[in-house]
Order: sequence, then C-alpha cells, then structure tokens
Amino acid sequence: MALTWWTNAMDWLAAAAPDPRSCKSDWQRGTTGVHLLAAGRYWDVLIVPACLGLRTADILVGSPRGKAGPVLLDSRRRCVGFFLPPGPDTVWAGEDIRYLTTGAWIASPAPHCRWGDLRWIWPPDGTGALNTPAALEAALHQAVGDLARTHGTGHCHDAPHRALV
Repeated sequence: MALTWWTNAMDWLAAAAPDPRSCKSDWQRGTTGVHLLAAGRYWDVLIVPACLGLRTADILVGSPRGKAGPVLLDSRRRCVGFFLPPGPDTVWAGEDIRYLTTGAWIASPAPHCRWGDLRWIWPPDGTGALNTPAALEAALHQAVGDLARTHGTGHCHDAPHRALV
C-alpha cells in the first residue's frame, strides 16, 4: 500500500517537471532530492508567510470540508505553499503572498520528503487531490484571527483572499 501511494504521488508530482523520467529517477536514488516543477498545468501554488501558513495547514487538516491537499514548507524562506487547482483567471490578494501559475516554477522535494529546509507538511497523495480555494480562503481567515488573538494584531495583516478580476 505505501509503495503504491509513493509511486502514484511521485508520478503525479513529476509530471510537472521538464523531464519527468529524470526527476523520478533522482527522487528514487535520492541524489539531488529537489526539482523545479512548472506551475499552472496541473496545479497552482499560493505561497504565504510561514506563521500564517503553518496555522492554516493545521486548520485545513482538521477541517470537516474535506481532506487537505499538498502543502509544502520552505523553512529557509519562511513560507508555506498550498497547491490549488489551476485557475488562469484567479488572483489572490494579500500582503507578503505570491500566487504561482503558468510560467512560474516551484522547487519540490520527493513526495515522501518530510525533513530538511524544503519539506512536505501534507504530501501529494497521487490522486491529484488539491486544496480547494474556498476551504483555503476560509482557513486563512480563521488563521489570521487565531494569530491576532494569540500574538496581537500587528503580527499578521489581513488574510489573503481571492480578488475579483
């Protein structure tokens, strides 16, 4: 079962690499561990500050709205990336956030990687399941409220939200 999950997750994630075969080979051998993957085809990524992203990931995992999709932590840059369905007309607004879509790239470790500076908080499961924009937006707003209560209003700004185009 675990081997099937790992293989499916690796195939799904590596499909976004310029050379999926090489990417999977590296991940299997553990040589480099990190590859650049293209956003916008299979998924987009919303990147938020780590303080907000870690709390949001906790909320998503415990949410009755469904299972959380892939969430990636970059502890060196202190940010968290949430994988979302591709939305070419989607715009997210908020302070210190980035939305990666077509034309953007993200560094990604193997799906089983749960250590190091770049690691999965919630790895891809190989089915293509992603975070839903509505659930993520609700979790971000709850996380901002939680952080404001525990750390004060100066700690976080308004929650990132989907903007109308």
